[in-house]
Amino acid sequence: MTIAPKPPTLDGLLAQSPWFHALPPAVQADVRAGLVEQAVPLGESLGRRGELPGHWYGVIDGLFKWSVSSADGRTVSLGGQLGGSWFGEGTLIRKKPRNADVIALRDSRVALMPRDMFQVLRETQPAFNEFLLRQINERLHWFMDKHVDHSLLDTDAQVARALCGLLHPLHNPSESPQLRLSQEELASMASLSRPRCNQALSRMRARGWIRTGYGGITLLDVDALLGMGS
Repeated sequence: MTIAPKPPTLDGLLAQSPWFHALPPAVQADVRAGLVEQAVPLGESLGRRGELPGHWYGVIDGLFKWSVSSADGRTVSLGGQLGGSWFGEGTLIRKKPRNADVIALRDSRVALMPRDMFQVLRETQPAFNEFLLRQINERLHWFMDKHVDHSLLDTDAQVARALCGLLHPLHNPSESPQLRLSQEELASMASLSRPRCNQALSRMRARGWIRTGYGGITLLDVDALLGMGS
Protein backbone atom coordinates (compact mmCIF):
# COMPACT_ATOMS: atom_id res chain seq x y z
CA MET A 1 0.00 0.00 0.00
CA THR A 2 1.43 3.37 -1.05
CA ILE A 3 1.05 6.18 1.44
CA ALA A 4 0.52 9.55 -0.20
CA PRO A 5 3.00 12.22 0.92
CA LYS A 6 1.64 14.85 3.26
CA PRO A 7 1.00 18.21 1.59
CA PRO A 8 3.48 21.01 2.35
CA THR A 9 2.62 23.25 5.28
CA LEU A 10 3.20 26.83 6.32
CA ASP A 11 5.41 25.61 9.17
CA GLY A 12 7.38 23.55 6.68
CA LEU A 13 7.90 26.65 4.55
CA LEU A 14 9.28 28.56 7.54
CA ALA A 15 11.51 25.64 8.49
CA GLN A 16 13.34 25.95 5.16
CA SER A 17 13.47 29.78 5.13
CA PRO A 18 16.93 31.07 6.18
CA TRP A 19 15.65 34.54 7.08
CA PHE A 20 13.21 33.02 9.60
CA HIS A 21 15.94 31.04 11.39
CA ALA A 22 18.00 34.23 11.73
CA LEU A 23 15.29 35.91 13.83
CA PRO A 24 15.25 35.80 17.66
CA PRO A 25 12.80 33.20 19.05
CA ALA A 26 10.35 35.82 20.29
CA VAL A 27 10.26 37.49 16.89
CA GLN A 28 9.81 34.11 15.20
CA ALA A 29 6.73 33.51 17.34
CA ASP A 30 5.28 36.91 16.41
CA VAL A 31 5.91 36.31 12.72
CA ARG A 32 4.32 32.87 12.79
CA ALA A 33 1.24 34.24 14.54
CA GLY A 34 0.89 37.01 11.96
CA LEU A 35 1.11 34.89 8.81
CA VAL A 36 -2.04 33.91 6.94
CA GLU A 37 -2.42 31.10 4.41
CA GLN A 38 -4.31 31.64 1.15
CA ALA A 39 -5.29 29.23 -1.61
CA VAL A 40 -4.93 30.44 -5.21
CA PRO A 41 -6.64 28.18 -7.80
CA LEU A 42 -5.16 27.45 -11.22
CA GLY A 43 -5.37 30.50 -13.47
CA GLU A 44 -6.27 32.89 -10.68
CA SER A 45 -4.27 36.01 -9.86
CA LEU A 46 -2.36 36.61 -6.66
CA GLY A 47 -1.84 40.18 -7.77
CA ARG A 48 -2.46 42.25 -10.89
CA ARG A 49 -0.31 44.84 -12.61
CA GLY A 50 -1.14 48.30 -11.30
CA GLU A 51 -2.30 47.11 -7.86
CA LEU A 52 -0.70 48.26 -4.62
CA PRO A 53 0.46 45.15 -2.73
CA GLY A 54 -0.40 44.57 0.91
CA HIS A 55 1.75 41.50 1.61
CA TRP A 56 5.05 39.69 1.18
CA TYR A 57 4.49 36.20 -0.22
CA GLY A 58 5.90 32.76 0.47
CA VAL A 59 4.96 29.82 -1.76
CA ILE A 60 3.86 26.89 0.43
CA ASP A 61 2.96 24.75 -2.56
CA GLY A 62 2.38 25.32 -6.27
CA LEU A 63 3.77 27.42 -9.09
CA PHE A 64 3.35 31.09 -9.97
CA LYS A 65 4.33 33.03 -13.08
CA TRP A 66 5.27 36.70 -13.29
CA SER A 67 4.08 38.06 -16.63
CA VAL A 68 3.20 41.23 -18.52
CA SER A 69 0.49 41.25 -21.19
CA SER A 70 -0.02 43.77 -23.98
CA ALA A 71 -3.32 45.15 -25.23
CA ASP A 72 -3.21 42.83 -28.26
CA GLY A 73 -2.90 39.73 -26.07
CA ARG A 74 0.83 39.07 -26.28
CA THR A 75 2.45 37.94 -23.03
CA VAL A 76 6.04 37.99 -21.79
CA SER A 77 6.95 35.77 -18.85
CA LEU A 78 9.42 37.29 -16.39
CA GLY A 79 9.97 34.23 -14.20
CA GLY A 80 8.35 31.73 -11.90
CA GLN A 81 8.13 30.88 -8.22
CA LEU A 82 8.08 27.32 -6.89
CA GLY A 83 7.38 26.05 -3.39
CA GLY A 84 9.72 27.37 -0.71
CA SER A 85 10.39 30.73 -2.36
CA TRP A 86 9.52 34.22 -1.10
CA PHE A 87 8.79 37.20 -3.32
CA GLY A 88 7.17 40.61 -3.57
CA GLU A 89 9.67 42.58 -1.50
CA GLY A 90 10.48 44.99 -4.33
CA THR A 91 7.00 46.45 -4.65
CA LEU A 92 6.64 46.75 -0.87
CA ILE A 93 9.93 48.62 -0.54
CA ARG A 94 9.20 50.88 -3.53
CA LYS A 95 5.64 51.56 -2.29
CA LYS A 96 4.48 51.67 -5.89
CA PRO A 97 2.00 49.57 -7.89
CA ARG A 98 2.99 46.18 -9.28
CA ASN A 99 4.55 46.14 -12.72
CA ALA A 100 3.50 42.56 -13.52
CA ASP A 101 0.70 40.05 -13.00
CA VAL A 102 1.29 37.07 -10.67
CA ILE A 103 -0.72 34.09 -11.93
CA ALA A 104 -1.06 30.57 -10.51
CA LEU A 105 -0.06 27.95 -13.10
CA ARG A 106 -1.55 25.22 -10.89
CA ASP A 107 -3.62 25.11 -7.71
CA SER A 108 -1.32 26.80 -5.20
CA ARG A 109 -1.07 27.94 -1.59
CA VAL A 110 0.81 30.94 -0.27
CA ALA A 111 1.73 32.47 3.08
CA LEU A 112 0.89 36.16 3.40
CA MET A 113 3.01 38.44 5.59
CA PRO A 114 1.22 41.77 6.16
CA ARG A 115 2.99 44.88 4.91
CA ASP A 116 3.24 46.35 8.44
CA MET A 117 4.99 43.24 9.78
CA PHE A 118 7.35 43.24 6.79
CA GLN A 119 8.23 46.86 7.54
CA VAL A 120 8.85 46.17 11.24
CA LEU A 121 11.25 43.36 10.35
CA ARG A 122 13.10 45.66 7.98
CA GLU A 123 13.43 48.31 10.68
CA THR A 124 14.49 46.03 13.54
CA GLN A 125 16.15 42.87 12.12
CA PRO A 126 19.49 43.34 10.30
CA ALA A 127 19.57 39.67 9.26
CA PHE A 128 16.20 40.08 7.53
CA ASN A 129 17.49 43.12 5.66
CA GLU A 130 20.59 41.20 4.62
CA PHE A 131 18.41 38.43 3.19
CA LEU A 132 16.34 40.97 1.24
CA LEU A 133 19.46 42.69 -0.10
CA ARG A 134 20.88 39.42 -1.43
CA GLN A 135 17.53 38.43 -2.89
CA ILE A 136 16.97 41.76 -4.66
CA ASN A 137 20.49 41.65 -6.08
CA GLU A 138 19.95 38.11 -7.40
CA ARG A 139 16.58 39.06 -8.84
CA LEU A 140 18.07 42.05 -10.66
CA HIS A 141 20.65 39.85 -12.37
CA TRP A 142 18.02 37.22 -13.13
CA PHE A 143 15.78 39.74 -14.92
CA MET A 144 18.75 41.17 -16.84
CA ASP A 145 19.64 37.68 -18.07
CA LYS A 146 16.00 37.02 -18.90
CA HIS A 147 15.86 40.12 -21.09
CA VAL A 148 18.95 38.99 -22.98
CA ASP A 149 17.47 35.51 -23.41
CA HIS A 150 14.34 36.79 -25.15
CA SER A 151 16.33 39.20 -27.30
CA LEU A 152 19.11 36.91 -28.52
CA LEU A 153 18.34 33.22 -27.98
CA ASP A 154 16.54 30.72 -30.20
CA THR A 155 13.62 28.57 -29.07
CA ASP A 156 15.71 25.67 -27.75
CA ALA A 157 17.91 28.00 -25.72
CA GLN A 158 14.89 29.86 -24.30
CA VAL A 159 13.37 26.59 -23.11
CA ALA A 160 16.72 25.51 -21.66
CA ARG A 161 17.07 28.79 -19.80
CA ALA A 162 13.53 28.54 -18.46
CA LEU A 163 14.31 25.06 -17.10
CA CYS A 164 17.62 26.05 -15.56
CA GLY A 165 16.09 29.22 -14.16
CA LEU A 166 13.77 27.11 -12.06
CA LEU A 167 16.85 25.68 -10.32
CA HIS A 168 17.76 29.15 -9.10
CA PRO A 169 17.39 29.40 -5.31
CA LEU A 170 15.18 32.47 -5.79
CA HIS A 171 12.54 30.33 -7.47
CA ASN A 172 13.30 26.83 -6.18
CA PRO A 173 15.19 26.90 -2.86
CA SER A 174 15.62 23.11 -2.88
CA GLU A 175 17.48 23.39 -6.23
CA SER A 176 16.29 19.87 -7.03
CA PRO A 177 16.92 18.82 -10.67
CA GLN A 178 13.59 17.00 -10.57
CA LEU A 179 11.06 19.69 -11.47
CA ARG A 180 7.39 18.94 -10.82
CA LEU A 181 6.46 20.86 -13.92
CA SER A 182 4.19 20.01 -16.85
CA GLN A 183 5.16 20.77 -20.43
CA GLU A 184 2.22 23.16 -20.66
CA GLU A 185 3.46 25.05 -17.58
CA LEU A 186 6.97 25.21 -19.03
CA ALA A 187 5.66 26.60 -22.32
CA SER A 188 3.89 29.33 -20.38
CA MET A 189 7.04 30.06 -18.39
CA ALA A 190 9.11 30.38 -21.60
CA SER A 191 6.43 32.50 -23.35
CA LEU A 192 6.26 29.98 -26.20
CA SER A 193 3.51 27.94 -27.81
CA ARG A 194 3.16 24.42 -26.48
CA PRO A 195 4.10 22.77 -29.83
CA ARG A 196 7.33 24.80 -30.11
CA CYS A 197 8.21 24.08 -26.49
CA ASN A 198 7.52 20.35 -26.94
CA GLN A 199 9.72 20.24 -30.05
CA ALA A 200 12.58 21.79 -28.09
CA LEU A 201 12.09 19.29 -25.26
CA SER A 202 12.16 16.40 -27.74
CA ARG A 203 15.53 17.55 -29.05
CA MET A 204 16.92 17.90 -25.52
CA ARG A 205 15.58 14.49 -24.57
CA ALA A 206 17.22 12.93 -27.64
CA ARG A 207 20.56 14.41 -26.57
CA GLY A 208 20.19 12.92 -23.10
CA TRP A 209 20.00 16.28 -21.37
CA ILE A 210 16.55 15.85 -19.80
CA ARG A 211 14.06 13.12 -18.92
CA THR A 212 10.32 13.72 -19.09
CA GLY A 213 7.58 11.75 -17.45
CA TYR A 214 4.25 11.93 -15.70
CA GLY A 215 5.88 13.41 -12.60
CA GLY A 216 7.58 16.28 -14.43
CA ILE A 217 10.95 17.04 -16.01
CA THR A 218 14.34 15.94 -14.68
CA LEU A 219 17.47 17.86 -15.72
CA LEU A 220 20.23 15.34 -16.42
CA ASP A 221 22.91 17.69 -17.81
CA VAL A 222 22.51 21.22 -16.46
CA ASP A 223 25.86 22.37 -17.86
CA ALA A 224 24.82 21.39 -21.38
CA LEU A 225 21.50 23.21 -21.00
CA LEU A 226 23.17 26.36 -19.68
CA GLY A 227 25.70 26.18 -22.50
CA MET A 228 22.95 26.66 -25.07
CA GLY A 229 22.72 30.33 -24.16
CA SER A 230 26.42 31.05 -23.81
